[in-house]
Amino acid sequence: MDAIASFDAAVDRWFEQWRGHRAADHLFYGASALGDFSLLWHIAGTTEALWGEERKAVTLAGALGVESVLINGVVKSFFRRDRPVWDQHRHRRLRKPRSSSFPSGHATSAFMAATVLGAGRSPATKAAWYGAASIVAASRVHVKIHHASDVVGGAAIGLATGSLVRRLLR
Repeated sequence: MDAIASFDAAVDRWFEQWRGHRAADHLFYGASALGDFSLLWHIAGTTEALWGEERKAVTLAGALGVESVLINGVVKSFFRRDRPVWDQHRHRRLRKPRSSSFPSGHATSAFMAATVLGAGRSPATKAAWYGAASIVAASRVHVKIHHASDVVGGAAIGLATGSLVRRLLR
């Protein structure tokens, strides 16, 4: 077993202890659903606009659109990685993507959005955005739609693209 497969298996074993627990399932299935189509991040951007941060909101919305096209339409086509096998009952209905498992688009958009939303904010606010991004990203492993390495790769891409978008905001 290679290092990536070993990492994925170890993280999956850790999540296995939480699958089927009511609170964990509510948190992670809910976060996964809110991450679909970047819904959570569009809501956050709209809230920013209501608080007078229209430029940040418009930039985030545009960046999420570009990120989705690039990740889901271009990057995933290069990898064709199978998604984790799920042979158990899902506690909630989730949209099952047909694209490659690598990288996680939820993780990419989450960490890009957290980087943009945290720009110019207090350390506590930045930590809250990255905490939300981490929950959305981790949810994909909990619900067995992504391998842990898909999420790590997506988070890295999201941090990099978020940094580029922040430069555009300056």
